[in-house]
Formats: sequence, structure tokens, C-alpha cells
Amino acid sequence: MQSRGYSPYLVLLIGIAAVSSAAILIAYARAEGVPAVSVAALRLTFASLALAPFVVTHAPREWRRLSPRDFALALVAGVLLALHFAAWISSLDYTSVMSSVVFVSTNPLFVGLASVLILREKLQRGTIIGILIAGIGGALIGLNDLRHAGAESLFGDALALGGAITVSGYLLIGRRLRKQLSLIAYIGLVYSTAAVVLLALALAMGANLLAYSWQGYAWIALLAAGPQLIGHTSYNWALKYVSATFVTVTLLAEPIGATLLAIPLLAQLPAPIQIAGGALILIGIYFAACEEAVVSEQSAVNSQQSAVNSKQ
Repeated sequence: MQSRGYSPYLVLLIGIAAVSSAAILIAYARAEGVPAVSVAALRLTFASLALAPFVVTHAPREWRRLSPRDFALALVAGVLLALHFAAWISSLDYTSVMSSVVFVSTNPLFVGLASVLILREKLQRGTIIGILIAGIGGALIGLNDLRHAGAESLFGDALALGGAITVSGYLLIGRRLRKQLSLIAYIGLVYSTAAVVLLALALAMGANLLAYSWQGYAWIALLAAGPQLIGHTSYNWALKYVSATFVTVTLLAEPIGATLLAIPLLAQLPAPIQIAGGALILIGIYFAACEEAVVSEQSAVNSQQSAVNSKQ
């Protein structure tokens, strides 16, 4: 396989490691009295401001080349990302870290369905098996939490599920637009759009974005630097080289990382059935990763063959 074929997997691994800390950092910011919607708004605002010098110098020319339809799609991706964060971060107020990240990670089911119906992408057998196994693992974790935590947890799980649906649309749009936009041009437009939407939502809900402690802002700054700028940006980079379905399946590793961090940092110890569910999630990722590697290899071979044939 060509070296570039390995790169998306390494980048996704780095992204997963960064994103796994998001729930912990959010919990710390919430403990400082920062409302969920304010955490989401400030996270995207800090990330957008950090990117601004690079976006201003590199992105406008690419934006002007976009068709009105694709520019509108990028804005829609930003709105979906904003709704994802608003729903998911709010879910952490009602349910455990493990359940929240598991339910928000069910997006492969939605992306897989939409990829077939909208993008006309063909789901490979290994990817389907991976989604099914990981889905079973997620169900075990979610059902265990519902049985022990009650109706409030159910509401939190529903919010996380809403976050999964909206992030699915965000990833699918990214899969299309990343083929014609550089990484900086794409995330600059999408992150800033999400920031504007979340700031408007926070202000509409009466949030005072200038009234929090310096510790609260520090946790959010770390959230913007790690999970957002490193984590989500890694996913957006990888979308140019692998399918949206595969990216969403690899995101199922996030519950594992988040749960391991929550044990010592938040004293949230998972039950045996939750551990079993996490193991199934990793198995599902393995099946999908193997299938994607085969498909990428075959695609590279076909491209080389086509290039040879065109020269003859």
C-alpha cells in the first residue's frame, strides 16, 4: 500500500485520542458553572479564532470558487455541527460519560444508511459486520445505563442520540466538500459557522459569556485545542481519503477512551456488561478497518492501472 494509504489511519488514531478527553474537559468546565450551551459556543469560538490567521490568508480564494450550492452545504455542515455540540454537551448533564459517548457514537448507522441512499456509496461486507457488532456493543452499554439510572438518563441518552444524527450529516457533507476544499478552507468555514450559531443560541438563552471563572475558560480553551482543533480536524482531514462510514466507525473507539479517563478522573466505574459492550465496539472497528484497508489498496491498484493504460 502506498504511504498515503496508511496516513488516514494514523491521523484518525491521533484524533480519537484527542476527542476521548472531550467529555472529561466538559465535565470540569460544567463544574465551574459554565452552562452546556456556553461550553459549546466558546469551544467553537476559541477554535475559530485560533484558525483565523490561517483561514484569512488561504481560504477566501477557495470559497469564491465554490458553487452557491456547495457553499450553502458548507454552511449547513456548520449548523449541524453546532446542533451536535449543543445536544451532546447537554446530554452529559443527565447521563454518564460512557452512555453519552456511546449513544453519540451510533452515527455509523445513520451515515451508513445515508451513504447508500444519498451518496450512492456501496457498503462493504466487513464494514456492515463492523457496524452491526459495534451496534450490539453500544446497545449493551446503553441498556445497562437505562436500567440503573431511570428516566433522567433516558433524556440524556436521547440528547446524545440527537447529537449522533446531526454529526452524521456533518460528516457526510464533509466527505463531499473535502474533495474540492483544502482542510483549512473547509474547517474555517464550518467551524466559524458553528460558532456563530452557538453564540446566537447561547445569547438567546440568556447566557453571560463573560461571567465565568478563569478556570472555566481554561478548561474550554483546552477543549478547543485538543478535541476540536486536533480531534475534529483530524477527522475532516481523513474524510478526503476514506469513506464517511469508516470515519464514523472509528469514532466508536471514543467511548473506550472516554470511559478509561472517567474512571480515575470522575470516579465513574463501568459495570461488567459495559466493559463487554466496549470490547464489542473495538471488534467492530477492527472489522471495518480491515475492510477499508482492502478497499483502499484495490483503489490504489486500479488508479495505477488506469494511469498505465492511459499512457499506452
